[in-house]
Amino acid sequence: MTRGTMSPLLDQIRVLDLTNVLAGPFCCYQMALLGADVIKVEVPGSGDLARQLGADRDLNKALMGASFLAQNAGKRSLTVNLKDPAGKAVFRRLVESADVLVENFRPGVMDRLGLGWNQLKTIRPSLVYCAISGFGQTGPLHANPAYDQIVQGLAGVMSVTGDETTAPLRVGYPVADTIGGITAAFAIAAALVRRGRTGEGEFIDVSMLESTLVTMGWQVSNYLVAHIQPRPIGNENMTASPSGTFATGSGPLNIAANKQEQFVALCGVIGRPELATDPRFVDREDRKKRRFELKAEIEKALVRRTAKEWAALMNAAGIPSGEVLSIPEVLSHPHIQARGLVTRFPSAPGVDREVPVVRSGFKLASGDPEPRSPPPALGADTDALLAELGYAAEEIARLRDSGAI
Repeated sequence: MTRGTMSPLLDQIRVLDLTNVLAGPFCCYQMALLGADVIKVEVPGSGDLARQLGADRDLNKALMGASFLAQNAGKRSLTVNLKDPAGKAVFRRLVESADVLVENFRPGVMDRLGLGWNQLKTIRPSLVYCAISGFGQTGPLHANPAYDQIVQGLAGVMSVTGDETTAPLRVGYPVADTIGGITAAFAIAAALVRRGRTGEGEFIDVSMLESTLVTMGWQVSNYLVAHIQPRPIGNENMTASPSGTFATGSGPLNIAANKQEQFVALCGVIGRPELATDPRFVDREDRKKRRFELKAEIEKALVRRTAKEWAALMNAAGIPSGEVLSIPEVLSHPHIQARGLVTRFPSAPGVDREVPVVRSGFKLASGDPEPRSPPPALGADTDALLAELGYAAEEIARLRDSGAI
């Protein structure tokens, strides 16, 4: 589906993105995809640390690292020194035109700069101010520095990832950062809905630790309600069997035969119908207790075909299943191609090659969310944005000469 004639959902919403690396930039990227005017406010000379991160050294040197390219398309970049009095004046004028501000400094940094929520709401009472941090603005850990793996460990994620021999194990991508960004975007959208009715601004305190912990609802509930301490069980599903990762004649296969009818159908598809009536496996709870016995029986049959072949047969029979793919394999998969998840720019400032970026995980009848421009070079839009704010060319030159921008 291509973009329709309706305006994007966040059209005419101006977002000031003061964030670095992942959680904050990911949050603001979601808003850029929905049409918001996202202005990335960066430190002169260096900018977002993600500009120097990624697997390509040349891109890192050009301050257009692959990590930066991943979640900064559709934004404009303005450089301003928030420690400089003239730079602060520029920023305050920018705030007068803003709807949302997102920052992920350590708690207290913006207040010490004189640019915290209490100071800025006097300038812009309708401002939605979102502060993303590792542990929130209050509490014993609030001043601690936080990175994704630190949060994963503290949230209990690592304690239930892997199996008895490998746990604690880090999830293979920055899941806590990403969840923090999604949580922030959701909270901002809700605050904007109320602001549309009442004109009221809001202060949002996003904790990456809490955002991550609340996504672990089943594990947390099993402990709080059932008094069972969650433990790592690898690729097995604690709620059902056979449900997990199975070896085939070629490649691993995930199967989720969580319902009785799915188990019976699975036994038929693999040519082992007798397993469905085997006294060891008839009852759901018995299957869970004897999951590894059952898994061994199923894998004896699965060796006859590849994971891809079995997935097709099982899904046709109503048994949820899927191959275990690598990143290159899933990105080239016909389904992802058909859904148009990846959008491509011929190039970007400082990048002498095509720049593919992923879009949102949802589509809209009014037009699919998509970035309107490639990731910006550091400070690429400073002059244009200051001109929009009413600064004359000679004023901009003086600000640059003084180091304010």
